[in-house]
Amino acid sequence: MQASPTPLANRLLIALPALTDPHFARSVALVCQHDAEGAMGVVVNRPSEYTLGDVFEQMGIDSENDDLRGQIVLSGGPVHPERGFVLHDGGDGWDSTMQIGDALYVTTSRDILEAMAGGGGPSNAIVALGCAGWGAGQLEQELIEDSWLTVPMDPGLLFATPLGARWQAAAGSIGVDLTQMADHSGHA
Repeated sequence: MQASPTPLANRLLIALPALTDPHFARSVALVCQHDAEGAMGVVVNRPSEYTLGDVFEQMGIDSENDDLRGQIVLSGGPVHPERGFVLHDGGDGWDSTMQIGDALYVTTSRDILEAMAGGGGPSNAIVALGCAGWGAGQLEQELIEDSWLTVPMDPGLLFATPLGARWQAAAGSIGVDLTQMADHSGHA
């Protein structure tokens, strides 16, 4: 009898040093959806080459807020790099919104970006281009292979911790110092 997967939605995946895939080495990914068919997440510590101002310009959205326009857009993963994913608090009042946790949502529709540009929108939001995807059983296998460490989602880490500090800070939230780990894995 095979055990059914434990849903990992609303948890952070931290790439262990042995994970050398260039898309995920030293990454932190928020799992947005996980079920028997697979998982979808967004890498939350990789800057892209774009700012939110670039995205607004590409989409024909005007914003006078220079701080918002200067916000770095994340590289959320290798799947659908042309699609935007907005991770945010503040409810699900936008089109194409999925609740991840108690006060955490992902939205893929234009209306949330328009609200943000106009001075509305959620209190906290990060925008990523692309996402990460795992087929049925793939993420579970990667966990068995010691590619990832899982920790509870922390809004402070997501919305307040600097990008460059998120990998170590996420692991540190459960007392793990990644700098002390070997960059290979094995099983006894």
